[in-house]
Amino acid sequence: MIFDGHVHQLPDIDPTETQEWLDSLDAVVDTHGKTRARYLLSRLMQRANESQVSFPATVSTPYVNTIPREEEPWFPGDEHIERRIRAFIRWNAAMMVVKANKAADGIGGHLSTFASSAALYEIGFNHFFRGKDDGTPGDHVYFQGHAAPGVYARAFLEGRLEADDLDHFRREIGRDGKGLSSYPHPRLMPDFWEFPTVSMGLGPITSLYHARFNRYLHNRQIDDTSGSRVWAFLGDGECDEPETLGAISLAAREQLDNLVFVVNCNLQRLDGPVRGNGKIIQELEAVFRGAGWNVIKVIWGSKWDELLAQDKDGVLLNKMNNTVDGEFQRYAVEDGGYARDNFFGPDERLRQMVSHLSDDDLRHLPRGGHDYRKLYAAYKAATENLGSGRPTVILCKTVKGWTLGPGFEGRNSTHQIKKMTKQQIVDLRDRLYLHDEIPADSIEADNPPYFKPAIDSIEYQYMMERRKALDGSLPKRTTTVRRAMSLPDPATYAEMWGGSGNQEVSTTMGFTRLLRSLARDEQMGKRVVPIIPDEARTFGMDSLFREIGIYASQGQKYQPVDHDLLLSYSESAQGQILEEGITEAGSMSSFIAAGTSYATRGVPMVPFYTFYSMFGFQRVGDLIWQAADIRARGFLMAATAGRTTLMGEGLQHQDGHSLVLASTVPCVQAYDPAFAYEVAAIVEAGIERMYGGSTDANWTDVFYYITLYNENHEMPALPEVDGIKDAIVEGIYRFADAPDLGEGAEDSAKRATILFSGSANLAARHAVDELAEHFGVAAELWSVTSYKALREEGLEAERENRLHPSRDRRVPRVAQILDGAPGPITAVSDFMAVVPDQIRQFLPGRTFTTLGTDGMGRSDTREALRRHFEIDTGNVVVGVLYGLAQDGLIEASVVDDAIARYDIDPDAVNPYIV
Repeated sequence: MIFDGHVHQLPDIDPTETQEWLDSLDAVVDTHGKTRARYLLSRLMQRANESQVSFPATVSTPYVNTIPREEEPWFPGDEHIERRIRAFIRWNAAMMVVKANKAADGIGGHLSTFASSAALYEIGFNHFFRGKDDGTPGDHVYFQGHAAPGVYARAFLEGRLEADDLDHFRREIGRDGKGLSSYPHPRLMPDFWEFPTVSMGLGPITSLYHARFNRYLHNRQIDDTSGSRVWAFLGDGECDEPETLGAISLAAREQLDNLVFVVNCNLQRLDGPVRGNGKIIQELEAVFRGAGWNVIKVIWGSKWDELLAQDKDGVLLNKMNNTVDGEFQRYAVEDGGYARDNFFGPDERLRQMVSHLSDDDLRHLPRGGHDYRKLYAAYKAATENLGSGRPTVILCKTVKGWTLGPGFEGRNSTHQIKKMTKQQIVDLRDRLYLHDEIPADSIEADNPPYFKPAIDSIEYQYMMERRKALDGSLPKRTTTVRRAMSLPDPATYAEMWGGSGNQEVSTTMGFTRLLRSLARDEQMGKRVVPIIPDEARTFGMDSLFREIGIYASQGQKYQPVDHDLLLSYSESAQGQILEEGITEAGSMSSFIAAGTSYATRGVPMVPFYTFYSMFGFQRVGDLIWQAADIRARGFLMAATAGRTTLMGEGLQHQDGHSLVLASTVPCVQAYDPAFAYEVAAIVEAGIERMYGGSTDANWTDVFYYITLYNENHEMPALPEVDGIKDAIVEGIYRFADAPDLGEGAEDSAKRATILFSGSANLAARHAVDELAEHFGVAAELWSVTSYKALREEGLEAERENRLHPSRDRRVPRVAQILDGAPGPITAVSDFMAVVPDQIRQFLPGRTFTTLGTDGMGRSDTREALRRHFEIDTGNVVVGVLYGLAQDGLIEASVVDDAIARYDIDPDAVNPYIV
């Protein structure tokens, strides 16, 4: 396709000739058909290239506005009043940052990003962004993080924040946590911000998948999302992040015309120009058009329209096309004379075109991103694009630091400037025409004031009326439930409690059965969202394909090659599974969209994202942290967990450290279950905790990380012990008593305790038999489902003791539980030793030996891998005996005998060393 909007921007100097060419083309189409016409056009383009007649690429248009002046819609607002409101907001946003850095030197904040994008936001606030006050979810707006001061400043004008709040920008400690967070953080401001953004491309990719999830809800008839748009604001420098542009083809493929990206193209990164030797707007246009998006460029302000109307030879257009961004950036900081000599001057026709303009006029020829009417036209076109099937991106050219004065505007260092001198503050006031509102003597003081118009002022009344017409103020986060979800019938879990009998199954297989049962549940089945990054068959989940279907927004337009099989690939617009393809970042973005639907839509959904364990925390750690910030709920199911269970895959696939990484995210509930019934107990408790109706956000706003293993073994039944489910969820329980060594042997028996988790249960259980038979050692077995939960409770106990030294000492739960466990403790894990080491400090005086898989993965059999990492049965036996020797209960020679019995090489290279 050829996207060429520039023909509307240039005057037609010979309409008769133009019509003759058009008539000739029509004649070819009518007489010889479109194929012949296409061929002739291709030959003409080839000849044009040969003759050095430049022609834009098929996904690029000349460097002018997409919407010409004659096609701009009527602007319905009062531009003067809206300019005044913008001035108030600009002033308060700047003063907030300046005052913060006076109160706490170096506290940070950003002056220039919002200064460049104020008009981009205000056009939305006054005319497009729909709020939530009518009981509907409204629009979903992802604000650019560095522009947060401007959003706070508007909230201050609306009366949602007070001056004392602004004075505590970036100072959140104290005031009951009511300071203003540096960036949009729902975890810190849960009633204000909805979506965490700031750098790393996380806002763009999650907004895109959010728009897709809205369509998922709509197509599955769970919620009517047709009235909501997703707006994502981002910077041109942020587009270098792979997450920003990496998924945009999905938006076109899924026909997400409910999605609008607004890119603030101020041509600057943090340290300098984005594309100094190129043109970022042209580059982004090509990328987005090539991906099938509707692209709207807003480059030049209205004062350029009359110059373009005079451009009969195309010389101005040619100059616009050939000037690189680094030079445009310099024009923003130099005076008008520089532009006259260097932009217009080299060509006499251009110089003549601006001869009637003063140098000051040239200096203030505006960029389109600061022109309200140009922006309104672009936003209106984006909203009227609904039904086209194409998402929209609006590329707006701005000046970083606009209105802040010559010390800020367009400077390479502007992003790092946090302070303003008295003269710079005066210059800002003068540029914003706030002489009456901000008297000179108030600037003389060391604490320049904020400004809030009176409630009866025309500006305040206008601003509030516009928001009232658009259903209330934004941003605003609510958790009001619009479509309630019931918890599953307890019978849903029944299959998991009985074990597998003589059948050998994996915990992955057990979870798949549980997931199927949950999806079938009449109470909540439709709310389950299975998310899989193209590994369903690996995880044995292909049985779900036909039963609940794979979501495809346009249905299934083909007959799959396995159509005649029971487990055929089945897609549908009502499908339940989000089968994302090979994209962990995209899958995690879907998890975030589903896991926050309880807040963004008032419609609780329960996502289960199942993935290769190694591709969880390591692969998308930034997005997992974002999920924590946004208060997502749901389950991350880490399949093929551990460093020794995944045979043959090696270093890049074997995971021994995700549980370590999980310990760094406070709200993650991390579990390493060994048995199917443990998985079920954790999921049951998790659904109750997150969706059971508690009003304590600190309790409900968590998500679960649960490891799953692909190794088959007989699954035991849920032990018939009071409180067993609670013990599983709390993190530890006695799995098996020490074996009976026979009459007369008890008195001389040496006793020990073995802790296991995950697939390490096999070696631990076999080790108990070996210890009893060959060494006369009776060892208890304990299943530790969550070292993280035990550690956090232990740290809380230690903190309480430290801060209340006069009270009775609180004993950590793990110490209480293991108080009666005999002998030295040996903990074995398929993860790094630091995982069980998380509880070592709470067991003072106990000999504690940890066996883990420190090092990098290898390709081999499970048996060979466990021997290599020293966590197989023989090494567990040696670990237990070593602990007994340390306690003086056996001779060291017994340990030597065991090392020889199990053919362990004591001089082997440490597996930690590659």
